[in-house]
Amino acid sequence: MARPCDDHRVGIIIRLIISALALWISTLVIDGITVEGSAAEKAGTLLVVAVIFGVVNAVLRPIIKVLGCWAYALTLGLIAIVVNAALLMLTSWIAEQLDLSFDVDKFWPTAVLGALLIGIVSWLLNLVVPDKGKD
Repeated sequence: MARPCDDHRVGIIIRLIISALALWISTLVIDGITVEGSAAEKAGTLLVVAVIFGVVNAVLRPIIKVLGCWAYALTLGLIAIVVNAALLMLTSWIAEQLDLSFDVDKFWPTAVLGALLIGIVSWLLNLVVPDKGKD
């Protein structure tokens, strides 16, 4: 029987792969979101970018939601798309600072559509891969 700690680590790795897949799909579908290099380099870059995106979301999203709860209420939550796009742009900037070949060229429409697509793909993939910890 697996220890709870092992299940948690596997869950994190699965979520990381799902995020990397969502980012990869966004590079295929949306002009302006790019990742360069060989297939192995792209895979490595997307995994690192998925970690960065996860950390950025984990740290900043709760702060933004608390400070901007009025905007979420006023727009019935649609501001979340703009927030996600801004976090994607921040992730792209951090990736650039780390010399990673991931780039989101502009906020509108690239980052907005990218954030929307990444959110939808991640949601669909998370439906397919159940989370054992939330039974």
